[in-house]
Amino acid sequence: MASLSLRIQLDPEGRVGPGKIELLEHIAALGSISAAGRAMEMSYRRAWELVDELNTLFGKPVVERQTGGRNGGGAKLTDLGAALIARFRAVEQAATLAAAEHLAALQAEIDRPTKR
Repeated sequence: MASLSLRIQLDPEGRVGPGKIELLEHIAALGSISAAGRAMEMSYRRAWELVDELNTLFGKPVVERQTGGRNGGGAKLTDLGAALIARFRAVEQAATLAAAEHLAALQAEIDRPTKR
């Protein structure tokens, strides 16, 4: 079935797409940048670079690192990080609904047997 993949270009030079959003979702679920990276088969360094890109883009943190204690450190989403996920998913859902008829028509062209 045809599907839509969304990337949002934000001024001045930032982009938010499904990969960054998935990373944030994993951080929220796992409480750790390194665990989120592992879940997505990426290095801690790459995961941190993506988080840092988002923090820089928005001018404030979307993820906050928590310093270690008895149970070690971790990370959690800020209110902005949670809102970013919610807004991205809402835009994604609205775009998918708006495009559904056209996506189905395109898929039907592929699924239609050709006459020879």
